[in-house]
Amino acid sequence: MAEEGAVVMQQIVDRSCWVCFATDEDDRTAEWVRPCRCRGSTKWVHQSCLQRWVDEKQRGNSTARVACPQCNAEYLIVFPKLGPVVYVLDLADRLISKACPFAAAGIMVGSIYWTAVTYGAVTVMQVVGHKEGLDVMERADPLFLLIGLPTIPVMLILGKMIRWEDYVLRLWRKYSNKLQILNSIFPGIGCPVPRIPAEASPLADHVSATRILCGALVFPTIATIVGKLMFSSVNSNLQRTILGGIAFVAIKGAFKVYFKQQQYLRQAHRKILNFPEMDEA
Repeated sequence: MAEEGAVVMQQIVDRSCWVCFATDEDDRTAEWVRPCRCRGSTKWVHQSCLQRWVDEKQRGNSTARVACPQCNAEYLIVFPKLGPVVYVLDLADRLISKACPFAAAGIMVGSIYWTAVTYGAVTVMQVVGHKEGLDVMERADPLFLLIGLPTIPVMLILGKMIRWEDYVLRLWRKYSNKLQILNSIFPGIGCPVPRIPAEASPLADHVSATRILCGALVFPTIATIVGKLMFSSVNSNLQRTILGGIAFVAIKGAFKVYFKQQQYLRQAHRKILNFPEMDEA
């Protein structure tokens, strides 16, 4: 027993802080602590040094757990007992911190929903007519409006995501030799090519998402304008807008098919030249 006590006393006398490497001789008033299972030179540490080290690890989050970097033992950190007022305030602060992400998500979803409702209402008045659109929405069931109006931009975006021009172009490339009229409309569509170029995946297009969103939301306005320009003799606003939308989609699709076919032929006839040899002096 005497030998064990002597060993303990010798360790206390020889202790040094593993953070600042100071000993008892450097600061005899410093408070020491053994916070983990470590032995030897990492057993002892100054209370103040360990407090600073814990602050660096917690980074302002006083509830974060901190462990010893050597033995991975979790430090036992205790706080003074809170009074009833401080306890209630601390509990309220933690509840608010946990509820804020859900509240922010709810506000974001609600904002998107009501934006979609507003866009749907404006689209109805634009397509059907301002007065007729208001009459339709006033006579409709409110629940139907709350569900139906926000689906308008959703359906427009989903419809815009359908790349029907690509499917039409593949079919025409496959069967164009049987339909000679296509060769006069789209030159080179049925001609054999020296190689099949690799086409880029739609997922690799970084601007496709923004183009789809903008194109889908602007489509009702474009359909209305095209309908007024090309089908002014039609009295019904709805029919005129539908015809304008069909005409715009058809004309735009034809130009897009032609453009993609020319890009396809350009890639198919691509050649790699020989490296120019330098004349030796």
